[in-house]
Amino acid sequence: MTRQTTVRLPDDLAQEAEIVARVQGASVNQLIVDSLRAEIDRVRADADFTAVARRVLERDRELLERLAQ
Repeated sequence: MTRQTTVRLPDDLAQEAEIVARVQGASVNQLIVDSLRAEIDRVRADADFTAVARRVLERDRELLERLAQ
């Protein structure tokens, strides 16, 4: 399953993305997907990020529980 979204890029970044994608023989969409996957993998491996994520999720869970009462 895929989800379509719009990404607004500065002109210079969009041009560079087009060049990189063309050299790699890929679409700009594939370049963005690959880059986003790499970034998500990077932050998941970051202990500080995961600690903050756990705190945020716990706070959100507590808020949802209070709202459900």
